[in-house]
Amino acid sequence: MNKNLTKTIVAAIAAFATWTAADACTNLLVGKKASTDGCTIITYAADSHTLYGDLQYLPAADHRAGDMRKIYDWDSGLYHGEIPEAAHTYAVIGNMNEHQLTIAESTWGGRPELEDKSGIIDYGSLIYVTLQRCKTAREALKMMTDLVAQYGYCSEGESFSIGDPNEIWVLDLIGKGGKEKGAVWVAQRIPDDCIAAHANHPRTHTFPLKDKENCIYSKDVISFARKMGYFSGKDSEFDFEKAYAPASFGDLRGCDARAWSFFNRFASGMDRYLPYINGKKGAEIMPLYIKHDRKISVRDMQNMMRDHFEGTPFDMTVDPGAKMNFDVPYRWRPMDFKVDSVDYIQERAIATQQTGWVFTAQMRSWLPDAVGGVLWFGVDDANTAVFVPMYCCMTEVPASYARGNGDLLTLNWDCAFWVNNWVANQAYARYNQMIGDIRKVQGDLENGWATAQAGIEAKAVAAYQTSPAKAIEMLTNYSVDEAQKATARYRKLGEYLFVKYLDGNIKKEKDGKFERNEAGTPVQPEFGGYNQEYFDAIVRGSGDRLRVFPIEK
Repeated sequence: MNKNLTKTIVAAIAAFATWTAADACTNLLVGKKASTDGCTIITYAADSHTLYGDLQYLPAADHRAGDMRKIYDWDSGLYHGEIPEAAHTYAVIGNMNEHQLTIAESTWGGRPELEDKSGIIDYGSLIYVTLQRCKTAREALKMMTDLVAQYGYCSEGESFSIGDPNEIWVLDLIGKGGKEKGAVWVAQRIPDDCIAAHANHPRTHTFPLKDKENCIYSKDVISFARKMGYFSGKDSEFDFEKAYAPASFGDLRGCDARAWSFFNRFASGMDRYLPYINGKKGAEIMPLYIKHDRKISVRDMQNMMRDHFEGTPFDMTVDPGAKMNFDVPYRWRPMDFKVDSVDYIQERAIATQQTGWVFTAQMRSWLPDAVGGVLWFGVDDANTAVFVPMYCCMTEVPASYARGNGDLLTLNWDCAFWVNNWVANQAYARYNQMIGDIRKVQGDLENGWATAQAGIEAKAVAAYQTSPAKAIEMLTNYSVDEAQKATARYRKLGEYLFVKYLDGNIKKEKDGKFERNEAGTPVQPEFGGYNQEYFDAIVRGSGDRLRVFPIEK
C-alpha cells in the first residue's frame, strides 16, 4: 500500500475520537424556484466553543494604488501576511455585502497532511476579502479560487456556500499541504428548483466533468489525488469526498445527518439515505441537493435552524438523555464516550448551544440591492435566538450587536449575545417548562417583523426611486431600532423566567401578572418536579436507598 495513504488512513482513524472537538457549522440552501417568493436563501450557524456573537460591519472604501491589505487569521487573529488592496471595496454587513452577495462556510478538516501553514489566505479572510470585492456568486468563485492559487491556502478543508439573488453555489476546497501552491476544489451550482446543505463534511462526491456552466473545478483536482495515492480509478469515477476527506461514522452521524434532517423536513422518501447516515456498507450516497415537495419560506428556514431531529430516528427530545432532564434536546461536550469499553457518540443537531451567531440570508433579484438583501441575524443558540432583519445597505450596527461591546469573557447586560445566553441557559436546566415562554416572545417578535416587511420595503422602494440615500437611512434606522428593541425584550424575558421559575418552583399567573393573595403575598407556587422516567432511573441507580419502608415495631 502507498505509504502516504497508510499514514492518512491511520490519521483518519485517530481523528474519530476527536472530531467532536472541532468548531462546527451548518449551512442550508434554497434555490430561487424552491422558495415561496422567488428569493434565494442561505442559512448559517457559526458554532464554536470560543466564538463571540456580534455583527461585523465593513464600510465601503476607496484605496490608493500600492495600498496593501493585511491578512489576519479569522480564528486565531495571527498575522499571515498581506495582499494588494482593491481600488474600491464594497460594504459588508455580517456575511452579506451591499450587492446581496452572501458567503457562509463549514469546516471539515480532511486529510491532515494537506493543511498548508505556509499559505497566506485562511478561510475567514477568503470570505471577507471576497465579499469586499465581488458582486455576484460567479465573480466570488473566481476571486476565491484565484486568491488561494496566488497566495496559498492555510486552513483545513472547507465547504463554502456562495449565493446572490439568482444563483447559489457550493465550493469544496482543500489545500495541498505545501507540496504545491494553492488548493484543489470543486464548485457546483445548486439547481434553482432544489435545496442543498452541508455541515462539516464535504458533500461533493462524483460530479459532472463536462458541465462547465454548472460545475467548475481545479484542473488538478483529480491528478493531485492520483499523485498523493488517494485515487486510482477512471476520471468519471472520481469521488472528491472519498479522496480528500473519507468519512468516519462520526462524520456521517454528526455532520451529514444534519443535512439529511433538512432534506427530510421538506422532501419525502429520505429514509432511503438512513443506511448511508448510519455508515452501512454499500448504502446509497445522499446527494448534494434534492428537489423539495413544497416551496420553502424564510420563516421555514429560520425554524429549520432550530432543529433537533424532531420526529426522526435521531430525535433528541425523546431519548433517555432528554426524558431524564426536562426533555432538553442538548448534550454537553464531549460528544464521544465509552461504556464497557464500547465507543458511543451523542447526536449533533443543527441547533446547538455553542453558537456564536446564526443567520438566514434572503436575496431578491426584483428589488434594489439595498432593499432586496436581508440578513435575518441572531446571536447564540438558533433555537432560542431571535432573527432580526438587518438590511444589507445598513451603515450602522445596533449597539447591542456591535463588535467590541463585550466579549466571551466579559458579561455585558447591554449585549444581545449575553442577554440571549441568559435566556437560553436558564431554559437548558428546565427546558419543557420554559421553552413555551420563550417561543411566545420569539414568535411575537419574528411574526411582527415578517408582517411588517412588505410595508417597510414598499416605503423604502418608493424612497429609493428619488433618493437612494434616504432609503438606506430609513432601512438602517429600522434595523437598528428593531434590534435594540429585541435585546430589551429578551432582557425582560430573562427577568421573567428568573422570577417565574425561581428555586424549582413555577409561580402562578393571572391577567399577565404573578398572582398574589388579598394581602399581597405570593400565592403558593406549583412544583415543577420530575417525570416518571427520572424516578425510574433514580430507583435503578440507587436500589432501596430511597425506598419507604414500614416502621418496624
